[in-house]
Amino acid sequence: MKNLAGAIVLFFILLFAYTKLAGPIPFSLYNVVTQKTDTFTVSGEGKVTMVPDIAVVHVGVTSQGSTVTRVQQELNTKINAMSDAIKKLGVDEKDIKTSYYNISPVYDYSSDTQRITGYQANSNLTIKVRKIDNANAVIDAATAQGANQVGGISFDVDDKTKAENQAREAAVADAKSKAEAAAKAAGFTLGRVINYSEGGGAGPRPLMYDAAEKLSVSGGGVPTEVEPGSSEITVNVMLSYEIQ
Repeated sequence: MKNLAGAIVLFFILLFAYTKLAGPIPFSLYNVVTQKTDTFTVSGEGKVTMVPDIAVVHVGVTSQGSTVTRVQQELNTKINAMSDAIKKLGVDEKDIKTSYYNISPVYDYSSDTQRITGYQANSNLTIKVRKIDNANAVIDAATAQGANQVGGISFDVDDKTKAENQAREAAVADAKSKAEAAAKAAGFTLGRVINYSEGGGAGPRPLMYDAAEKLSVSGGGVPTEVEPGSSEITVNVMLSYEIQ
């Protein structure tokens, strides 16, 4: 017993002497924490059917003549007449804009050297029709005043915010329903949503209308009949959940 007590005393004496000569003994404590997070990702889709409330109409005029001045005057006369007729239908001036204007020479290539035989002018108007029921009348008024090009009509909704929000809510609900069903079937528990992403929605598709047949067959005498129908706003979302 005395030998053990003597050994302990000797150990502390040697330890004290070492710390005096070599400094304190280094001592470090490392706390390592590991965390594993499993995730589950699911997609959802929401659709809302809506009826378009505006129409965008594209009409144009082509004129030909022997001089630039002549074709320009003829073109401007027809464009102004078209614009005036369209305004009488209740279309605001700010909703009528020139989207294309061009004057180019017409060449004769029958001889060895090309020769300018005249000039051709083209101008297009883009018209936003806020009273959608007037879309057909706008086309008829334009063709009656000399429009010989109708590039197409697109129907749209002026304010899609409400429809997009409804489609978004439906898409999130769809994704949550799928996630809950999958968790129940696979036997895991859903935690909080840790990521959300959204894909672009598809709006009303343009309805193209070609006036060539109407103008050539009937001479523009048959009233235009174009129906806007209905369309869908679609929103796609992705939700990522923590798995508990």
